[in-house]
Amino acid sequence: MNKVLSVKKILAGQKLVPVVVLENESQALGLAAALLEGGVTVIEITLRNDFGLQAIEVIKENFPDMLILAGTITSVESMLEAVNAGADGIVSPGLTPALLQAAQEHGIAYLPGVATASDVVLAMEYGLSECKLFPATVVGGESALKALGGPFPNIQFCPTGGINGDNYQDFLKIKNVMCVGGSWLCPEQKIIDEDWDTISKLCKIATDAV
Repeated sequence: MNKVLSVKKILAGQKLVPVVVLENESQALGLAAALLEGGVTVIEITLRNDFGLQAIEVIKENFPDMLILAGTITSVESMLEAVNAGADGIVSPGLTPALLQAAQEHGIAYLPGVATASDVVLAMEYGLSECKLFPATVVGGESALKALGGPFPNIQFCPTGGINGDNYQDFLKIKNVMCVGGSWLCPEQKIIDEDWDTISKLCKIATDAV
């Protein structure tokens, strides 16, 4: 059985993954530029609206060096659509054998969501060594990550869900955490207002702290 491609390898050391919902082309282009200005070269675009796939296409075309993860993937169909749109990797809130098999068969970098030890074991069966802990603070947060480190010493996690400006550094100090994801770097209202200067400043503060 071939291994599913590693998301960690394409993250290139980035510790912060902004998770965003984009509504139009102006937001997509403005946010991508703001993130790069702030030192963040990765973005997770969630497919929670009809513009998600187009946002991936627009950013990849105009900012080819930006690493784009497609988030909120819950079906094989949406996984393949996101890759065809230009996504470099796929993130899902949970995992299923169908999603794991599709990632494996198509050579897709995949970060599946896990919430239990059984989920981690399933991911390992497909050769994965990185998982997204979601919703992180609901399923135990820092304590859960430390506990999972015992039986799964070779698994790295990207916790998302409840990660914010007050706790992200605490999560990054845990040895089995490779990065954290969240929306605090790109507050929804700041995106709506197209306040790119503030978002760039938030990114610079966060990247300087890690």
